[in-house]
Amino acid sequence: MANIKSAKKRIRVNEDARLLNAPVKTEMRSMIKRVEKLVNDNKVEDAKAALNVAIKKIDKAVQKGIVHKNNGSRQKSRLVKKVNQLGA
Repeated sequence: MANIKSAKKRIRVNEDARLLNAPVKTEMRSMIKRVEKLVNDNKVEDAKAALNVAIKKIDKAVQKGIVHKNNGSRQKSRLVKKVNQLGA
């Protein structure tokens, strides 16, 4: 356990941030998995609809600083690529 006052505060602040960020990140991951599952099941229309929701969740996580901009772009790119291959 930290002895210095500022270190103790840092621990509290980090824990508060973690509790606020966790649900956003979890929801983002769930939407990504939903799109991947629909792609694996060859459900084109459902996958496209879920893709739009997933992209919104990824963008929101990037906007809040929960995931890095490049990470979000990479995830969106991979999902779009999978859905487009399914439709072709």
